[in-house]
Amino acid sequence: MNPDVRIRQLADGDWDALTTLEAATYTPLGLSEDRAALRSRADASPATCFVAERGGHLAGYLLALPYPSRAHPRLTRAEHRRFASRNLHLHDLVIAPPQRRRGLAGLLLHRLTATATTHGYEQISLIAVGGSHPFWAARGFTPDHRAPAPGPDYGPDALCMVRPLPARAGVRRPVRHRPAAPHEVS
Repeated sequence: MNPDVRIRQLADGDWDALTTLEAATYTPLGLSEDRAALRSRADASPATCFVAERGGHLAGYLLALPYPSRAHPRLTRAEHRRFASRNLHLHDLVIAPPQRRRGLAGLLLHRLTATATTHGYEQISLIAVGGSHPFWAARGFTPDHRAPAPGPDYGPDALCMVRPLPARAGVRRPVRHRPAAPHEVS
């Protein structure tokens, strides 16, 4: 890894830069979330939210949280419930435009995958937006046709995708529980 690149957990002092980057990326797509919604996703699982720094400046971020399989957060509201799930939902991965194509997304995704495997997650899910599904497919994600359509919050070309994770030696995965009822995930 380049010595001026650092992947670390999201910290309180990152929020101004993170929300500026999020708005610049998603406002043109009509998908930007307010700070409270973003923060609620990070608060749901601080151990699975990371930033990429290059030269001491925020160059990108990743927010992921446990969420029921085949469900997803609503963009228009904050999370008020924590889920015990073996599915880790990758809600956001954003790299600043001048930092793109330098491997930062791969480094963030690698850190998330390693953390998820260590904690016994079975899969990572996401919603590909803005035509990003080829990017995700190249990283091992496949369409999840059994998931309900993401709805208008995520834009017209949104696609639910999933990538299974290998079981980590020595980590015992819990017995699967019933899927969450619709009222538990809305």
